[in-house]
Amino acid sequence: MKWKFKPILENKWEQEIAILVFSFILFTLNDWVFIQSWKGFSNGLLYFVVLYFHAQLNRFFLLPILLKKQQPFFYFLLTLVLIVVFTVFLYEATTGFIYKNCFLYKSAHQKTYQFQFATLSGTLVCILGTLHILEHYRDQKNKTNKALLSNQVQLNALKNQFNPHFLFNTMNTLYGISLRYPERTSEMIMEVSQLMRYQVEQGNKEFVSLENEIAFISSYIQLEKERVGYRCSIDFDYECDQEGRYEIAPMILITFIENAFKHGAATIEKCFVTIDIKVIKGKLCMKVANSVPQHKKEVVSTKIGLKNTRERLEIVYPKKHRIEITQNAQDYTVNLVIELRQV
Repeated sequence: MKWKFKPILENKWEQEIAILVFSFILFTLNDWVFIQSWKGFSNGLLYFVVLYFHAQLNRFFLLPILLKKQQPFFYFLLTLVLIVVFTVFLYEATTGFIYKNCFLYKSAHQKTYQFQFATLSGTLVCILGTLHILEHYRDQKNKTNKALLSNQVQLNALKNQFNPHFLFNTMNTLYGISLRYPERTSEMIMEVSQLMRYQVEQGNKEFVSLENEIAFISSYIQLEKERVGYRCSIDFDYECDQEGRYEIAPMILITFIENAFKHGAATIEKCFVTIDIKVIKGKLCMKVANSVPQHKKEVVSTKIGLKNTRERLEIVYPKKHRIEITQNAQDYTVNLVIELRQV
């Protein structure tokens, strides 16, 4: 049963359907045994639809007054008024229509305002209570997953800061440039400094400005140009329709770019890496492509970085991102689309 029950706890639409069926059975099961025609069934179903509509009306229009505006007295007052209005409506509808055309609700106490008021109140508590218990469970689980994954990303970032291989390549690049172009040494030191600063100061935040993320990417690409630019064609293009308006999860893009250089430039033959980032109307579209070398150096890869990034996308941008990865004999391409958060 666990494999069937667990998705209901985590999927919003499955929850809605489950609660609809549960409340339908709870508030109508005792009376369906008296139904003797399809007309009676449809009338009984209509009665439940009114109950369910009342609960959803409260959920989407009145409940935000309590949860967002923090006005409990005003919320309970409007809830009471809405129940009274629906009580009168149900009493008139059932007395004049539903009770006359089916075998439901035969007892005398069911033909009262008190019964309609109690039924509406019970349905409201049942539906809203169950929904918010499940929503609380889902939110808490997402927060827990986000916190765990964020801690893992921070740990990986700290490891990368002191990764001997990364530091060796960086120092090697700086040393080679200082011998051939001593006037560029200070510029390259600044590029490395920006990489380190971003990882230390911005990597542990939930969101950063898009400009900071792009600056980090630019610094990384510049460093790679100095390392492999003499034998690898590197193109980077960035466009944004509104500068300063968007935020993004830090270091969410760099993994795909890093992989492109790691695997695409691991060869002595001619190769290329292309990065194209465009932001239009709040939607970031990034295309990263790299050549697939025929004769490449052995590259050690655990694929943990890519796996963690995809999991972060699922948690930070649920249903707000799309990723497509394609590969053939000539190139490897990543297309990523993210709906950004506006400042």
